[in-house]
Amino acid sequence: MKKLLLLATGGTIASLKGEEGLAPGMKAEELLGFLPKEHPDYHIESKLLMNIDSTNMQPEFWVKIAEAVADHYDHYDGFVITHGTDTMAYTSAALSYMLQNAAKPIVVTGSQVPISFNRTDAKKNIADAIRFACEDIGGIFVVFDGRVIQGTRAVKLRTKSYDAFESINHPYIAYINGSKVTYNNPVRPPRHGKLQFNPSLCPDVFLMKLVPGAKPELFDYLKHLYKGVIIESFGSGGIPFQGRNLLPKLQELIASGVAVVITTQCLEEGEDLTLYEVDRKAAQNKIILSGDMNTEAIVPKMMWVLGQTNDLQEVKRMMESPIANDITLKYEEES
Repeated sequence: MKKLLLLATGGTIASLKGEEGLAPGMKAEELLGFLPKEHPDYHIESKLLMNIDSTNMQPEFWVKIAEAVADHYDHYDGFVITHGTDTMAYTSAALSYMLQNAAKPIVVTGSQVPISFNRTDAKKNIADAIRFACEDIGGIFVVFDGRVIQGTRAVKLRTKSYDAFESINHPYIAYINGSKVTYNNPVRPPRHGKLQFNPSLCPDVFLMKLVPGAKPELFDYLKHLYKGVIIESFGSGGIPFQGRNLLPKLQELIASGVAVVITTQCLEEGEDLTLYEVDRKAAQNKIILSGDMNTEAIVPKMMWVLGQTNDLQEVKRMMESPIANDITLKYEEES
């Protein structure tokens, strides 16, 4: 029999109706009260870490969640983390960097409708998450609507539908139908060795979405507030250099010691700064390349990397190195 721990953080799944709308208010053991009391395959215990709307999730709370897993890691066979959907993908990615080399399943789930409602996806999602937490597999995963997603590849695409999350630029790990788990790859991902727990984060990271007409002077303000800047550019990642030329200010930003990542506003297939003149001009400025990482992974990865080092060359190396399957290397794509 597997011994599991449920860590509750709030979110829609734990929300109750109030005078000003839905708000998290349900205790961890109350969530489990909606599931069968006993099960022959597992014993599950619970702990309430926080009770917040995930809109209010902060990097410091990611650390608290990671610490709870690390503190209880040797005493349980798997973990289920209930979480609001709005920032779930950021949290699952953050945990993937702080809790590397996990040999046990650490499963993040939630719901679009509170578990106390008559019609809800919460009961299925939490039951599926518990089922997957019983698997002999290691890593951080999002389980939602019967699908298992690598923790660094989940993106919320829909605000109301039960199939809210998709796996971007990476196949689903598995599908869950009742008690049956069907892996997408016939060979399960291997279990790993000793957990590597490193919760050091630097939250001084800014995400900037480029629009036509963006002013170069904006970068002057960023250099005094942030240690890392992520730019969601157009298409394959080009930076405008005609009309409002952003490249000189971008170069100044990097020269001041700020780490800069270029990604794309396109959801799938990633950046490629080798294709166009506008791309190559940007690439000449010691830019960190994001490959096909999604933004929800880039943000916490940058916070985690900057928590390890201030050396920009090392930041670039670490950001461009795959961790927890967050990047598809080009040679893998071409092989």
